[in-house]
Amino acid sequence: MIQPTRRDDVLLADIAAHGGPGDNTRLHIWWLGQSGFLVKHDGHVFLFDPYLSDSLTEKYAGTANPHIRMTARCVDPALLPRPRVITASHIHTDHLDPGTLRPLAESHPGVRLALPAAILEEARARLAGAPIQFHPLHHGIHMRGRGWQLIPVPAAHEDLKTDAQGRHHYLGYILRAGPFTLYHSGDTLWHDGLLPALCTLGAYRCHVMLLPINGRKPERGVAGNLNGTEAAALARACSAHIVIPCHYEMFTFNTEPPDEFAAACGRLGQAHALPTCGGRVSMTAEPA
Repeated sequence: MIQPTRRDDVLLADIAAHGGPGDNTRLHIWWLGQSGFLVKHDGHVFLFDPYLSDSLTEKYAGTANPHIRMTARCVDPALLPRPRVITASHIHTDHLDPGTLRPLAESHPGVRLALPAAILEEARARLAGAPIQFHPLHHGIHMRGRGWQLIPVPAAHEDLKTDAQGRHHYLGYILRAGPFTLYHSGDTLWHDGLLPALCTLGAYRCHVMLLPINGRKPERGVAGNLNGTEAAALARACSAHIVIPCHYEMFTFNTEPPDEFAAACGRLGQAHALPTCGGRVSMTAEPA
């Protein structure tokens, strides 16, 4: 079992010590495992797709596709600071996890969950009774607060799946926080509209991109994601200041080592970071 760099009280103390009110020229990012990140800027906390339970390990125990955990949980979600917003990029449980979101909501009643409008009813059913404010997003519908903005980007988790109203089931998110621009892709392949959308919506020359690297594994029933080379190439195409990989080292059946990603970044001259679970990456503002 991989042990987090920081966990429990040590991780919570590190989160508390960085990114407080007035710290507006620095952006702090903690990898929570899988595609989960805690981002903090100027006292604002944002949670992207947190998976901090054993929901899937328990659900698939004894089946032909066991979800054997590789990395120990870094923190009890109930102890995290109140976020301005939590994202769920799509309906899969490692991105919209009741075992994480319920205790978070119980600690912070009325917490806001940004999610694709196309999955709203399914999400409401999964989280029935939890004190959560749902904020359905789709193309052209953004979420704003004082000093920050969340912008949805269509994602293709195999395909650009839409509902009858043309709303996408899979989204990534661009976060603008003070002088910083961050892109969390959710689960996606590199589709024809991705780069134009990122450039149009302001992610060209963004400060940080958070991208999956586990690739496609159709023989295991795993829907498609960027592989390491594709993630590095997307970051380079967007002239990202730095790219951080995710969606690996959580389940034994659906992981890839970051070696290919790091090698591709080296070939392309793309700056990158490889934090371990519970690790922090801090950035100073530069013109985007």
